[in-house]
Amino acid sequence: MTLLARLDRLPLSRPHYKLLFIGGLGYTFDGMDSAVVAFLLPSAKAAWGLDNGHLGLIGSATPFGFLFGAIAAGLLGDRIGRKKVMMYALAFYAVFSVLAAFSPNYEIFLGARVLAGAGAGAESAIIAPFLSEFVPAKRRGWFVGALAGFFSFGFVMAALIGRFIVPTVPEGWRVAQLITALPIVMLLWWRRSLPESPRFLVANGRHAEAEKIVAKLERDVERATGQELPAVAQADAQPATETPKVNLFSALKFLWSPAMARRTAVIWTVWFVITFSYYGFFSWIPTLLVERGITVTKSFEFSIIIYLAQIPGYFSAAWLSERLDRKHTIALYLAGSAVSAFWLSQMDAPWSITLAGAVLSFFLNGTYAGVYSYTPEVFPTWIRASGTGLSSAFGRVGSILAPTIIGLSAASLGFAGVFGLTTAVLAAGVVCVVVFGLSTAGRSLEELTEHGKPVETAKEMTK
Repeated sequence: MTLLARLDRLPLSRPHYKLLFIGGLGYTFDGMDSAVVAFLLPSAKAAWGLDNGHLGLIGSATPFGFLFGAIAAGLLGDRIGRKKVMMYALAFYAVFSVLAAFSPNYEIFLGARVLAGAGAGAESAIIAPFLSEFVPAKRRGWFVGALAGFFSFGFVMAALIGRFIVPTVPEGWRVAQLITALPIVMLLWWRRSLPESPRFLVANGRHAEAEKIVAKLERDVERATGQELPAVAQADAQPATETPKVNLFSALKFLWSPAMARRTAVIWTVWFVITFSYYGFFSWIPTLLVERGITVTKSFEFSIIIYLAQIPGYFSAAWLSERLDRKHTIALYLAGSAVSAFWLSQMDAPWSITLAGAVLSFFLNGTYAGVYSYTPEVFPTWIRASGTGLSSAFGRVGSILAPTIIGLSAASLGFAGVFGLTTAVLAAGVVCVVVFGLSTAGRSLEELTEHGKPVETAKEMTK
């Protein structure tokens, strides 16, 4: 009987949903911070007399910070623990959000947005691999997909802030950033309520601590369900307990070793495709609507509709992830995104742009639900946070490039050309995941990653 087999046989119940809510709140505020930038651009442009090139840099600032935050979170998460990184990241993000709100000029604002993005990126990269390690295999796809779905609530909140705070309150664009810093108050709750991942503790030889956490979770689940716990199944694979210390070089060397290169290539490609398309669309849709003759206020109202479509997108994909397998869900929603982007490229009227944009929003965010479920599953426990963080970071290259490319090329390509380019990028992602992706549904994390070869390879590579 192993600790992790005991963990995997627990039915989802109130203790798991509490973890879902805690992590979901983190993603809600990450999403709000990412999305609110689009509603700050018109105000920043007016305040400092900026051109589209400057606005593109602001749009790229948060994802640029995300890149470095995601890398740092992954490496630190595998060294010092998932919980500590999650808490430190939240504090870092909140401090620089406040600094951005009080920025006296464009340069300080841009720098603060980069650093706030680093905090948000670190938190975003650590939550999914952290909480996926508590969830039984047969419900992991739904759980992590639903966890990612909390991003959509943050985007809707950002759209509401953009509509009702930014244009109506004096210095509303600064007030908006103070609102995004409010989650700092969650730190006290997280410190008391979040356990460390038992899988991380076992992988680092801290069995007594892991035993306490698993035993408490068993008691809480038994109390919540009012039933005896299921029998413990025989574990097919055991996690490595002698694991190499992770640094950036050793992580990259292992992830691109023959044992892991195919998985890494697929994950990185999908992250790049979806993040490029997502940020290219959401960073510029309010501005593009304004340029097509729609008032700023109306543009923000249309954006609320588009952002609301995220919610069913995330949760429908979370539901499908356990029925179609993660890779097939990702391919389906990427294909839907490609068709929607092409449809959007052909639209002229405000109502038709809004409708096509809402459908694109539905599919793009559904893809994210699948990707957030899929990514932690393909990496071994000892390098899961690093693998997820580096995958997310590579995706952020796409999010850095997208706002600037679209900002600089919108004049020459036009509205249709911008979303025609997005269609081509998404179609490439569909082919990649269908042909090369790994099936993961219903398989334990240890079954997927701990059969020995990757770990033994890692040991050889770090000697």
